[in-house]
Formats: sequence, structure tokens, C-alpha cells
Amino acid sequence: MNSPEEHSSPVRELLRLPDFLRLWLVGAFANAMRWLELLASGLFAYEVTGSALAVTFVVAARQLPQLAFGAFLGAVSEAVNRKLIVMLALVGPAFVSTVLASLATGHLALWHVALGNLISGTMWATEMSTRRRMVGEVAGPHRIVPAIALDSATNAATRMIGPLLGGMAFQWLGMKGAYTITALVQFLGAFAMAGLVHAQLTRKLNLARIPAEIAEGLAFARTKPTIVLVFGITIVTNTFAFAYSGLVAPLGLSAFHVSPALVGLFAAGEPLGALLGGALLAAGVLRLDRRLAFAGGAVLFMMALIVMALSPWYWLAFAVLVIGGFGTAGFSNMQSTLMLTEAPPEMRSRLMGIVTVCIGTGPLGILAAGALAGELGPRGAVLAMAVAGLLLTAALAMRLRRRMA
Repeated sequence: MNSPEEHSSPVRELLRLPDFLRLWLVGAFANAMRWLELLASGLFAYEVTGSALAVTFVVAARQLPQLAFGAFLGAVSEAVNRKLIVMLALVGPAFVSTVLASLATGHLALWHVALGNLISGTMWATEMSTRRRMVGEVAGPHRIVPAIALDSATNAATRMIGPLLGGMAFQWLGMKGAYTITALVQFLGAFAMAGLVHAQLTRKLNLARIPAEIAEGLAFARTKPTIVLVFGITIVTNTFAFAYSGLVAPLGLSAFHVSPALVGLFAAGEPLGALLGGALLAAGVLRLDRRLAFAGGAVLFMMALIVMALSPWYWLAFAVLVIGGFGTAGFSNMQSTLMLTEAPPEMRSRLMGIVTVCIGTGPLGILAAGALAGELGPRGAVLAMAVAGLLLTAALAMRLRRRMA
């Protein structure tokens, strides 16, 4: 007779692990607060300046540290206790949010918000090489795929819930209320992480050797076409596709003429689709070739952005973004899964740090989209970036397919 455990779903098995549950919940709440702040800061920038370029600058400030420091912090997390890094990455942004909430009583300037985003973004650049790696390690080798699928689906949920809360908080509570909420949640997350039991073999941190360790990681990656595929398509997708996120406020307010709350709903469209797609992957309903799901998901997302940019109606644009979210589910889930399964344990953090750098190219795309929006409008900017990204993805996939053959 089969035991009940043999019939339990992978998700139920994972949620029975106390340390996995703690990491998962802390990541969920911290991610939600990150997206809440991003939308609130974008709305504040547009309200103060009326400039799409100013919005993209403020949003990019939160993500640029991934490009600048991702590889370095990934190498550091090979030596330093990753639990401590995660706690610092929660406490630091919580203090920043507290300061900005205090300034919002009447002294808050745009440069305060941009600087706050930059500092918090530097802390956040550790996410993939620390907490996300720990999720896979706690789950165990035989549960990596459902663990990362569940975590990715949850991240998609936070990208949906965070902007919804951000739009409503900004409209009804203002910047002070929005940042007070994020400060409290992040402080609570750091307190929850203190109880985590996570064994890690640490070593002496040698800062002088970090460049050599990053170079070793890149040399190893060049021997693995799948890792090169992850690096390349991650750069293209974050630079050309996710650049639309910096124009959410201008798209909603000036292109579709809706309220801040509906801007938050619009921002939640793609994450809603990603949540649904990620849930199907986590439950094992969808079983796809990992590389196909990764590259094909990116293509589906870019095609959805093209249709969205051409849509004359808000609700059609929203529905198309939901469909595009199924593509980002495959892309984001397989991004981490491929790295954890292709890289040896001693190189995982530094290689995932390099993936963080690839993700960090996103702000460059956001700034480019903001500049294009000045000439083409927000619709035209999204359309131009998505078409360019689609062409580059096709070229990269064909080239790497020949190499793997």
C-alpha cells in the first residue's frame, strides 16, 4: 500500500520543510514591497515632473546596482554567511524606507527617492546569489525544479500584488503611507530570517581574489552552451522587454488615461499571467523542455508587448499582458533552474551573480525606452524596444543552436 507521502504534491512536500517555508515567505513579502516602492516612486516622479524620462531614471536607479555589483556580490556570497547577507538586505532597505517616509511629510524631493532606490537596489543585488540559491539548497537536488517554480510563481505574484498595493497606497495614503508599510514589512522579514537554520561551509573572504573568481566562473560558463544561452537571453529580455516596466506610469496615465489605481492593475497584468503559468509548472501540469521554455517564454513575452503597444484599449492591453506573463513564467523559472542544474555547487553563487549582472542591464533598457518615449511616445518606445528584442533573441537562439549541434 502506498503511503500518503507518496501521493502528496511537490508543493505540499516543500511547504512541510520549515526552513523552505521561511525563505519562501520572506522572499514573497520582500519582493512585494520592492515592487510597491518601484511603482510608488514612478508615480511620484511623474506627478512632480510630468516627464517619462524622469520616471525611467528613478526606476532605473533601483536596478542599476545589479549591473554594477551583481558579480562582485555573487563571489562574496560564496564566502560570507548567506543568511547574514539576506538579513542585511532586508534591514538596509527598511531603514531607507523609514527615512523616505519621514521626509514625505513635506520635504521629499525627487533626488531623495532616486538615492533611496539606489541604496536599496544595492542591497537587493544579493537576492539571486543568496536567498534564491538557498531556496534550491534547502529543497534538495530532487526538488529543485518544483522549488524554483514555486518561488518564481510567488515572485510573479508579488510583481502583481506589489504594484496593485503601490497604486492604491500612493492614491490613498501618499508616499509617507507607502514607505511606512514597506519599512515595517522589511523589518519583520529580517526578524523572521533570524530563526532560519542553514548550514553553509564558509571560507575566508579574499577581496583581492574576487576578480579572478569571477573570471573562473566566466571561463567555466563558456564551456556550457546552456549557461551562455541563459546569459544572452537574460540580457536581451531584461534590456528590451522588461524596459516597458519603466513606462507603466506614462502608459497608464497619458496613453490609456486611467487612474493611479488602474495603473497599478495594468502593472499587475504580466505578473498575473506569470503567476498562473508558474503555478502550472510548480504543480507539474506543464512539463516542457527547459531550454525551450526559457527562450520560447521570452519570445512570447515580447510578442505580447508588441500587441499591447498597438492596442487602442486599456482592457485589451491588460489582457495581452496577462498572456505575455505565461511567457515570463517559463523564462524566469528556467533561468534559475538551468543555472542550479548546470553549475557545480562551488560556482553557483558566482555564476548566479553573473546572471544578476545580466538582469542588471535592464535599467539601461529602461533609460533607452525613456529617451525613445520623448520622441515616439510611450507606446512607440515599447514597440521599438520589443521588436528589437525579438530580432536579437531569434539571432542568439539560432547561433547557440548551431553551437550545441
